[in-house]
Amino acid sequence: MVEKLVCLDMDRVLVDHLSTWQFVYDQLGISNDESFELYNQGKLDEWDWIKLDLALIKSSFDYPITDGHLRSLMEGMPMMKGWEMLIEHLLSQGVNVAIVSGGLQQTARDIAACFPSNRPWRRRWGGIDRHTAREQAGGMDSMLHVFTNGWLASTPLESGDSLINEYGRYQVQMDGKGSVVKMLQRRLNVSKEHTASVGDSSGDIGMFKESSCAILFNPWDDRPKKHAHFVIEEKDLGLVLDRICESLSIPKP
Repeated sequence: MVEKLVCLDMDRVLVDHLSTWQFVYDQLGISNDESFELYNQGKLDEWDWIKLDLALIKSSFDYPITDGHLRSLMEGMPMMKGWEMLIEHLLSQGVNVAIVSGGLQQTARDIAACFPSNRPWRRRWGGIDRHTAREQAGGMDSMLHVFTNGWLASTPLESGDSLINEYGRYQVQMDGKGSVVKMLQRRLNVSKEHTASVGDSSGDIGMFKESSCAILFNPWDDRPKKHAHFVIEEKDLGLVLDRICESLSIPKP
């Protein structure tokens, strides 16, 4: 059997919102415009950008924020039409599916937990965390591979919760998605010919370059169009699934 791989961006692709980070800012009534502008001016690297954004989130509370509280802020995330069908069908056909996103880790883990494997949870490269596996996947591992950014829990509390570290969890650089795809291809023994990727912005060009089927979905801007094989502007992931199936010779639903 030929191994196949589909890599999915999350914000504006699986999630029907500008970004998962922005969803939290909206919940708290805050803005990261200042740090975003500093990053665009080259005055911040990406590690410091996440650190500043986490400090901004913490500063909106009069008390120390916990891992559990941050998780709760992710609830109610609006999802894109067809997201579940897309992933479910690909997995049913034996396709490797990965979320590769600069978005917040918890939403990606929540998505991944909807597709538990038949293996008990274990810590692994690209896996979900123990808490999400226990609470949402019956203690099982996920069938998906997950690479995202976000926060790190630090000091454990008597309640069983944890405080948040000042440093973030940083797996996906702004221009580093191509490297993640290449690592997945090596580990899963998948060729570029049998790889598809779906993204919405210039940050996904690296993924597109490592894929034989690159789909620009719900485009944020026009810059990635010349790197995409297909452009789908309608917010319906069923259309994306059709293109992937045709390109990678996968039976359609």
